[in-house]
Parts: sequence; structure tokens; C-alpha cells
Amino acid sequence: MFVLIAAAGLGLLTLLVIVFAPNISNNLWSLLNRKYAAGGVCKSSARLDGKTVLITGANTGIGKETALDLAVRGARVIMACRDVEKGEEAAASIRASYSQAQVEVRELDLADTCSIRAFAQQFLREVNHLHILINNAGVMMCPYTKTIDGFEMHIGVNHLGHFLLTSLLIGLLKRSAPARIVVVSSLAHNFGWIRFHDLHSQGSYNSGLAYCQSKLANVLFARELARRLKGTNVTVNSVHPGTVNSDLTRHSTLMTIFFTVFAMFLKTPREGAQTSIYCAVAEELHSISGKHFSDCAPAFVAPQGRSEETARRLWDASCELLGIEWD
Repeated sequence: MFVLIAAAGLGLLTLLVIVFAPNISNNLWSLLNRKYAAGGVCKSSARLDGKTVLITGANTGIGKETALDLAVRGARVIMACRDVEKGEEAAASIRASYSQAQVEVRELDLADTCSIRAFAQQFLREVNHLHILINNAGVMMCPYTKTIDGFEMHIGVNHLGHFLLTSLLIGLLKRSAPARIVVVSSLAHNFGWIRFHDLHSQGSYNSGLAYCQSKLANVLFARELARRLKGTNVTVNSVHPGTVNSDLTRHSTLMTIFFTVFAMFLKTPREGAQTSIYCAVAEELHSISGKHFSDCAPAFVAPQGRSEETARRLWDASCELLGIEWD
């Protein structure tokens, strides 16, 4: 029992350090200013009329706010959600905010490769173009659980699910070029390491470290995919949305309480969506690829997130786990 409590405490401490240390170290007093907490804002007025956008996890949080913003810009927005009922509620909310919104909901469970393949198969049959793919969905601080395919939940949903989805849609993205892929990562990648000897945390498990590993995997995936897509006019960038007050902490009671108490110091989902929106629409990023952004500006990437060797090794390991070939 003591070991379990200690492990849970370490997981919480890891996330608290990740979440609040940067703000404290940058400017403790500015943290008390709500405007500072809000972060950068996407100032682009770019229109997306005639463009098709796919956003995973768009039924809540920054995914929903991203969907609303891009719909207002004229895009056809496809909201890929595990819970279709909640997705439809989110879509209705978007239409209530903007009556001309072209939003539709499709079922996608990133914890099930069969669901991902079925989604992609139907998508490719019914959608002729895909100009923007935003890999937004994610889980955080889960108790130890596995996906349908036996992957640890963080690496399975946050990385492998999106890796497979992107591989299945990459041909359509290339045919729709210019196109963009946005991968939602986190500052947490700074604290992550790819544990190739135990990717699924079967030897030992810490929910905070498992989350950090998956967020590092997001950064490495974006950088390696960008390298492989050179010359295709399809760009890939990763983003840190900031510390956002959303239901992402739902698996941790302590984190939920902490976020509730300190809500005034956190970004709202709308504020957290700004960097994803920026990377999806900003005209000045039309040829920028393989970079990492936060607060609508280039952001620091940890040394382990810049390792080409690790990125290629993770790519190969991901293909092997998913049983796919993606050169």
C-alpha cells in the first residue's frame, strides 16, 4: 500500500513540476496577472473556405475550441470523437455559436486500431480532400490500463493511435496539398524518455512519467514525419497548448482539485487552442515544418526531442507494434 501511495504521489509531483515550474521560473509575479496566464493569441485572419479539417478529440477542451474557430473561418470541420453523443452535443454548441458552421461528428476510438482503420476507410470513401489534420486527442494520468490492442494507454492513445491514423490518411493529405498536420504535444516532453526496453511500462508504472513519454513521442513523431515529407508540400509541427483548465485531469482526483483551486492561473480551453489554430492557419508558416510551438511562437525542444536517432528508432518501433510499413 505504501508503495502505491508513494508512486501516486510521485506521479502527481511530476505533473505539478511540469505544469507550474516554467511559469514560476519565467516570472513569478507575472503569473498573478490573468493576461499573462492567457498566453499568445493567433492573430491571423486567414479564411478556410473550401478547406476540410479533421480534429481528433474535438468534443471538449481545446479540440472543441479549435473546431469552432476553424468553422468560423469557413472550413468543413470533421470532429473525430470516441463518444459520439458528446461529440454531437459539442457540434450543436458550435452551431449555436455560429449558425453557418459546417461541422460533423464521426466515431473514432484511438485506443482501438480496428476503430481507427474503420474510421479511415470510411473517411477515404466519403471525403475527397483533407487540408488540415490536427492530432489533438489525448489522455493524462490514467491508472495503469491497456488499449484494446494491449498498448499502455498513454503511449497507445497519445502516440500510436495518431501514428496509425496519420499513416492511413497521409496519401489524401499529399493529394490535397498544400496541407498541414498539427500534433498536440506538451511541455511535459522535456521530462520524458522513450523507454524502448519497456514502452508499455510493464516493468514499472508511473502515470506522470508515462504521460511525459507519450508527449515526447509526439514531438519525435512530428519531427521525423516532417523530415520524411520534405518536398510534398505537407508540413508537420507540434505544439504545447499551455497549462489548460480542462477535463484532461479527470483521471486524477488530486490534479482535478488542484486545477480547480488554481483555475485563475490556468488557460481557458479557448486560450489553450490558440497555438493549434496558429499552426493550422498562419500564412507565415506555409513552408515551416518540423518545428515546435507554444503561445503562437517557436518553442524550446528538449535534447531528447531533437535526437534524429531516437526519432527513427521510435518510428520503426511504432510500425512494428502496429504491423504496418510506412517508409
